[in-house]
Amino acid sequence: MIRLLLCLTLTVPLLAEERPVVKVPRQTSGDSAVQPKWEEPLVISVGLRDADIVGGDQRAIQAAVDYVARLGGGTVQIKEGTYRLRNAVYLQTGVNVRGEGDKTVLIKEPSVITPLKLDSDWYDQEITLHDAAGFRVGDGVCLRAKDAKTGRLTVIKRTLVARSGNRFKLDKGLRENLWQMNEATCATLFPLLSGELVNDVRIENLVLDGNREHNAELDGNYAGCIFLQDCNRLHISDITARNNHGDGISWQICHDVVVENCRSENNSGLGLHPGSGSQRPIIRNNTLRGNDIGIFFCWGVKYGLAENNRIEGNRIGISIGHRDTDNLVTGNTIQDSKVNGLLFRPERGPDFAGHRNRIEKNRFIDNAPEGGTVIDIQGGTESITISGNEFTETRGGKARVAVKQGPETKDIVIEGSRTNGL
Repeated sequence: MIRLLLCLTLTVPLLAEERPVVKVPRQTSGDSAVQPKWEEPLVISVGLRDADIVGGDQRAIQAAVDYVARLGGGTVQIKEGTYRLRNAVYLQTGVNVRGEGDKTVLIKEPSVITPLKLDSDWYDQEITLHDAAGFRVGDGVCLRAKDAKTGRLTVIKRTLVARSGNRFKLDKGLRENLWQMNEATCATLFPLLSGELVNDVRIENLVLDGNREHNAELDGNYAGCIFLQDCNRLHISDITARNNHGDGISWQICHDVVVENCRSENNSGLGLHPGSGSQRPIIRNNTLRGNDIGIFFCWGVKYGLAENNRIEGNRIGISIGHRDTDNLVTGNTIQDSKVNGLLFRPERGPDFAGHRNRIEKNRFIDNAPEGGTVIDIQGGTESITISGNEFTETRGGKARVAVKQGPETKDIVIEGSRTNGL
């Protein structure tokens, strides 16, 4: 009996506060949570000259990323210069990417688009283009088709890896049908930085330019200056994401993403796009200017923080909707929004709306057209707290409404607001 009780006692796990603190960490095989802080970590430089890897496009940067990943992680330092990209730079777990601020510019080359000349089925790993002018081996491409009967849109991102005339091999199989009857096309469209299924990455001190005037649109469900899918613990800081024909920075089903001290400007889509299912995003101290929407909380974004951002000159400042619950929007300056400073979208009824969000201590300045609404709460949105905000209007004309509640909304608390000129 004594032996049995002893065994049972030993199997009870220690509580976190009872566990000893690691004071002198050692590098132990397989332990990525606790590691020593090395005086000289692995850093590989990329530059137009005088660098470990010399080159001026995505191939040089990708070579550095892959090399550092093979050695277990570190940093790729992109030296000053302008790098012209014909494909995305694909991020790797544990590999940080760092530039030299405004001196390091990654710009997307102009896009080209052509119909497919022959059908490709879902099991194929090749396409034949009607006009291959402007396409090269190594290019990133977006393949699209729209089902003639159902209207279903197919979007596939691939890389061209071999060719014979107009016929190209792809890096991966299609797994979707691309048929001429569905107007299948191929375009050189891609994110500048792309991360899928990667963790623990920092992206810092870069200018990312989507070259909007010379590129077709690819929306934020598939691309952006930075596009992330199914990732964890990414930290994006001091990045300029500009001039993209789509989103500035988009992350989909990504958790614990931090975006701070960044600028997302003049993008045709969304400035920052915390996307479907993303948990606990932190969006702090950014400038979001001249986009369609400054911050777009997509589907099921929860427990997020948007704090101390400057959001100005967008069509809509902040948009919250489909099951975006339990977020805090605080301390932001939202100015010169053409339609709304903040919109709670109507969605498909109360079960789908964005509940239990707090809007606190923000400054709303000169938002909405004459007779419009600064904060518009639509649909079956419930349990929203709007507290301690300041509403200022300097333009004159027909009065704006500070907060408008739709007839189906419930439990909207508005308190401590200050208004000037409304």
